[in-house]
Amino acid sequence: MTTTTTPGSRFAVARQVADAVLLEGYVLYPYRASAAKNRLRWQFGVLVPPAWGHAHEEHVLQQTEILMEPRGEATLALELRFLHAQRRTVQQAEGDGDFTDVPELHLTDRVLMPWDEGTEERVEVSVPVAELLGDEGVTFPFRRPARVDTEPVVDADGRTVGRLVRRTAEIEGRLRLRAVELPGAYRVFRLRAVVENTSPWTPPAGAGPLDREAALPHSLVAAHLLLGLDSGSFLSMTDPPEWARQAVAACENRHTWPVLAGEPGRADVVLSSPIILEDHPAIAPESAGAMYDATEIDEILALRTAALTEQEKREARGTDARAAAVIDLADSMPPEVLERLHGAVRALREVTGPEQPPLLTELPAEDVVFRPDTPWWDPARADTADPARDRIAIDGASVGPGSRVLLRPGLRRTDAQDLFLQGRTALVEAVLHDVDGGVHLAVTVEDDPGADIRREQGRFLYFQPDEVTPLEDA
Repeated sequence: MTTTTTPGSRFAVARQVADAVLLEGYVLYPYRASAAKNRLRWQFGVLVPPAWGHAHEEHVLQQTEILMEPRGEATLALELRFLHAQRRTVQQAEGDGDFTDVPELHLTDRVLMPWDEGTEERVEVSVPVAELLGDEGVTFPFRRPARVDTEPVVDADGRTVGRLVRRTAEIEGRLRLRAVELPGAYRVFRLRAVVENTSPWTPPAGAGPLDREAALPHSLVAAHLLLGLDSGSFLSMTDPPEWARQAVAACENRHTWPVLAGEPGRADVVLSSPIILEDHPAIAPESAGAMYDATEIDEILALRTAALTEQEKREARGTDARAAAVIDLADSMPPEVLERLHGAVRALREVTGPEQPPLLTELPAEDVVFRPDTPWWDPARADTADPARDRIAIDGASVGPGSRVLLRPGLRRTDAQDLFLQGRTALVEAVLHDVDGGVHLAVTVEDDPGADIRREQGRFLYFQPDEVTPLEDA
């Protein structure tokens, strides 16, 4: 029995990451239209009309080049996805049935304000690879017409108190595809896919960079591509086979970067994204939902969002349906889900190579702390503590400022960062005593380019004497 995979199902896994790319930075914390951060939006993958792009040095097109190995009469499926900004104005109902534009409209559960919403647009193409081999390739123009939509706004009693007016501008563009077979022992093609904004819109006379808002409704926002082969595979651009490295280096990607996507272990789907990703990117399983903000991590956003005042939440809910979903998510997130956002270790890989650090063969006791016979604060001690001069005996050797040591961090009382220093050599900068009588060594790691700055600022790494092995002094 032969089974076929439709382009939609082939892209299903990759589309989860593509959705995150599409909406990255869509609305920023605190998720209110009045927030200064949300007055300058749409930063990723924006393709502006030519008249604006040429005048203000913004991107009009993006180009993807990647190598592929199609088999037989393979067909290329392509999906261009982008946001179309639509301008939303708020109007209040008057007694005579007319409506008047207002800066905000207060309802019981939300505050409505003017805002640019983003609607998802798709351009889907399916073409045999053989048709891409001509000198000009193939071109697919597309157009989205202008339109005006209205939505009534009713209060808690069902009375019409206003309306939302959404104006969507016309967009025109084209998608150009071409494939070239490369010389060599393998049947490899270089595929070029160009997405271009061809909208004829021109800016008003005298418009400057600060008037970018006028160009956005005519722009392709967060534009990216999903590409799939029904028979064959793509080559990784970040980790290609040795025989393909030179050909991969010759590919020219402009304002976008292609990575293998889709199901792990497969290479028949590519996501070409304006945000640099690794092969087979995936949404973290700990993520409880989209947060959209491009500057923070989910845990911080959830905590800060839950701490907003009720008035701030009302405004956020009226800003955008996606912003309202973030508010509801933060308000309803159970403690166990929030705790998962704190972080996770995905995998630990074995370190290989000729210079492996020595492995720890035993775990020190939890309460092992080096303590001298007479602590620094004891009146019986002959002298006071002096970090710049003090020395201590470790394995029969005198260790102090200027001594070289081999680092052996204790597993039970260190963190993951210290474990990366296992087997590294360091220079002792000071011997420090704490109020409990414990002794600690302040060190700088040898070959650390920032060691001089650390000394000037007094910022060192700290280890206990049983976590180091003395070496011959420098």
